[in-house]
Amino acid sequence: MNDDLFNKGLQTRREVLGSDYVDNAIRNADAFSLPLQEMVTQYAWGDVWNRPGLARRDRSLLVLSMLTALNRPHELKLHLRGALNNGVTRDEIKEVFLQAAIYCGAPAAMDSFRVAREVFAEIDAQAQG
Repeated sequence: MNDDLFNKGLQTRREVLGSDYVDNAIRNADAFSLPLQEMVTQYAWGDVWNRPGLARRDRSLLVLSMLTALNRPHELKLHLRGALNNGVTRDEIKEVFLQAAIYCGAPAAMDSFRVAREVFAEIDAQAQG
């Protein structure tokens, strides 16, 4: 493992997804799943998310569209929060899902809209109380 990339990835992952989520994911990893946490942190977050070619908000937009295409609601929920942390607006998220409806199918987009509404409701409820 490349400790420098891992630590850089850990910082980026925390900034995008939140420290609580990242720390829990790593803390709850066992001997079986820890290698995956290390790989994702090092390569996805340490290397790819830190490349200079795209801003984080643009990467978030791409991730939302790809997770919609792959129909991965658990990861979508997490990355919706990350996209908001990266400055993506709710209207921009809506447009991503509308675009995905054309290229990935309406059922995939409908699921993504449903997940987003749940996430937005949770965020709004937290903000109110």
